[in-house]
Amino acid sequence: MPLVLEIYADTLVAFDHRKAPDDDAKVVEGVISSVRERLPFLRTGILKQKRSEDPELRRGHLVFGEPGEVARRIEENGVRYALDLLTHHDATFFLDTRELRQHLTAESSKKRVLNAFAYSCSLGVAAAAGGARQVVHTDKNKNVLNLGKDSYSLNGFPIRRAEFVAGDFFDVAARFRKTNDLFDTVIVDPPFFADGGGGRVDLVNSVGALLDKARPLVADNGLLVVVVNALFIPGDGLMKELEAMVTDGYAVIEKTIAVPQDCAQPLAAGLTLPADPAPFNHPTKIALIRLRRKDGKPASGG
Repeated sequence: MPLVLEIYADTLVAFDHRKAPDDDAKVVEGVISSVRERLPFLRTGILKQKRSEDPELRRGHLVFGEPGEVARRIEENGVRYALDLLTHHDATFFLDTRELRQHLTAESSKKRVLNAFAYSCSLGVAAAAGGARQVVHTDKNKNVLNLGKDSYSLNGFPIRRAEFVAGDFFDVAARFRKTNDLFDTVIVDPPFFADGGGGRVDLVNSVGALLDKARPLVADNGLLVVVVNALFIPGDGLMKELEAMVTDGYAVIEKTIAVPQDCAQPLAAGLTLPADPAPFNHPTKIALIRLRRKDGKPASGG
């Protein structure tokens, strides 16, 4: 059964991916009941019916506990993150990028970072926790950027309005390119598909075209962090697109980052992924590309 369970502090979130979630409802109830028995610290539980036509059911509803007890914050590797578990179709925090957050915290000291498609800003918050001198978060959705500000408040980071930019990525990137505004690290974690005024995100047909818009924003010897969370994109296909970027001698694929094993468990018998993620270990594929610039320009001040 395509049921995914995640735990945030003392809240259980169950993601039901079945085509007909109303069928065998007692089976789901039984699974949740079993988890509660094994993990008695759980105070609340949420069920999100991911394929329902009802947006309220996709956003989720309580199956046990009280609304005021739903977890609104978590701590990971000493960094605090704000949550909004009942407003969006997901959890507003992605457990499978834990190792990337840890890398960003360890490697962002005194760096200038652009967190593109920031959503709830967790990757940029991790960079800020690592002592980045500036992190600019940009996303079309102003409300989720506000969640990032809540994470800043939880950690005691100063909130500067200019560092939370609500807008289409293509428009924001064009402005940065026009002013030659450069960053030590540019994080690109796009949605599967989005059609904005300045351009289109279409991961199936071209990841490279999107990265071409981000690459000019990376300073000399800077890092382009690529996160592609897409079940339908094979890992070898993504690697071929990334390898095409490094043929000019000004880029190298420095490393890939695996999804933690507790987020990459084997599928149940009879289930298969739509596309093979290999050489990555999970449909969430993470690669770090080190870039050089012909003009040798460093990151801008900030």
